[in-house]
Amino acid sequence: MSKKFDELKRVFDKLHSPAGCMWDRRQTHESLIKYLKEETGEFISAVKSGDTENMKEELGDILLQIMFHSQIAKKQGKFTIEDVIATLIKKLKRRHPHVFAGKKVKSVGEILSNWKKIKISEKKNGN
Repeated sequence: MSKKFDELKRVFDKLHSPAGCMWDRRQTHESLIKYLKEETGEFISAVKSGDTENMKEELGDILLQIMFHSQIAKKQGKFTIEDVIATLIKKLKRRHPHVFAGKKVKSVGEILSNWKKIKISEKKNGN
């Protein structure tokens, strides 16, 4: 991981430590839903307005939400941000067999069709 990402993880560890932020420590997945919705909406607005500086800031706010939920799950012994990243990497590799598994495709339409089929198969198999 990059030095900045490692620093971000340390910031979250500190915020959620006994010496950290009381408000942060009290949050739950449920209490944070409204913020995730809000930040996503703000990012969408920034995209629609073409405001790249604001897009950068709002993506940071969405990352904050991802880190926050991962930190809560870590404290509960459920999963970590590394688990989230590992799950995403596996999903991307599974859903891009034309890139990672040598599957031949002829069009973007075929890629999208394969993606849908793989996603349905994953849901059936509990992935």
